[in-house]
Amino acid sequence: MLLDLLVQLGLVVYASATPIIYDGRAPYTYTGDDLNNSVDPYLSVVKGSTKNATYYTTLLGHTLDPTPLWNDYLTPGWPLPSHSYCTEQPMSISIDNTSIFIPGGNPPQPQNGFRRTELIAQKDNNHTALNSMTDVGTTVFHVSIRADDKLPLNMSHEYQIVWIEPNDGSHVFEIQLGSPFTNPTGPLPVADAHYLKVRNHALDLLFETPFTSGDWHNFAVQIDWTHLTLGVFYSTNDQPLEAVTGIEDNSSTPVGTVGQGDYHFGVLKLPLVDPAEPPSEQSDVVHYGIQEGDTEALTYSGVFIESIEGGVSAGWGKTIRPIA
Repeated sequence: MLLDLLVQLGLVVYASATPIIYDGRAPYTYTGDDLNNSVDPYLSVVKGSTKNATYYTTLLGHTLDPTPLWNDYLTPGWPLPSHSYCTEQPMSISIDNTSIFIPGGNPPQPQNGFRRTELIAQKDNNHTALNSMTDVGTTVFHVSIRADDKLPLNMSHEYQIVWIEPNDGSHVFEIQLGSPFTNPTGPLPVADAHYLKVRNHALDLLFETPFTSGDWHNFAVQIDWTHLTLGVFYSTNDQPLEAVTGIEDNSSTPVGTVGQGDYHFGVLKLPLVDPAEPPSEQSDVVHYGIQEGDTEALTYSGVFIESIEGGVSAGWGKTIRPIA
C-alpha cells in the first residue's frame, strides 16, 4: 500500500543510469593539498603559474550546499527531498590578473590574452586515458553552475566555462557566458550577455537561459560520438533535469580519437580587442588584448560523466530517457 502511494506521488527511487564513468563530485574528505597535487578526480594545472591551485579554487565544505539533485536520502525507503543530505562539497573557481597559464612548449608562450583557471577531469591520475572511456558511444556530461555575487563576471567579455577540448583546441561543446569576442569590438554587453549559452562544435547556439543569481543551474549534455550529435538537459535547483533540445547536429567534430578531448570546467575569460595593438595581434585572443585583472569567480558542483545505459540521471535517484 505504501509503495503504491509513493509510486503515485513519484517518490520511488529508481536506479541511476549506469555506469558512472567519471565522478567529479568532490567528497568532503577531499582537501586543498589534494587539489594542489592534482589528486583524482581533478588535474589542476590550468591556472596562473605563480600560485598554488588553492589560491584560485576554494573547496567550500559545508559553507554552501551543492546542487541538491544528487543528495542521498536519510531513509532510502522514504525518499523525500526534505529528508536528504549532501554528499559533495561545491567549489569556487576564480581568476585574477595572475591567472595567466603557461602551457608546455619550447620556448614557453604565456597566454597573456586569457585569464583562466580550470579543473580537468582525470581518473587514475590520467586525464587522457579517461577520454577513451568517456568519449565513445553515447555519454552524458553533467555540471551545475552558480553565480558568485561577491565576485561577479564582467559580461562585456566572453567566458567559456564548461567544454570538451580535443588536441586541435576546438570544443566538442561549450557553455558560455557574457559577450562573444568580436574584432572589431561591437556594442557591449550584448543583449543576452547574462544568459548561459550551450553551443555545439560549430558554435551554433543550441540553448540559452538567464543566469539568475542564487540558483544552481543544472546541465547535462548528451553526446553521441558515433553519429556526431548533441542533446541538452537543464533544470534549476532541486528540479529534475528535463530535455530542452532535440537531437542537434555536431558533425563538424572530428571523427574518432582526434575528436576526443579533456573535460574542462572553470573560468576562461577572453580579452577585448586593444585598438592600440597592430591588427595581427588584435585577432590573437590567446596572447593579446585588454584584461582588467579583476577577481571573478563561479561556483560548481554536480560534475560527473555517465553512459546512457539505463537512461540519463535526472536527479533524486530517477532516470529519464535519452534524447532521441
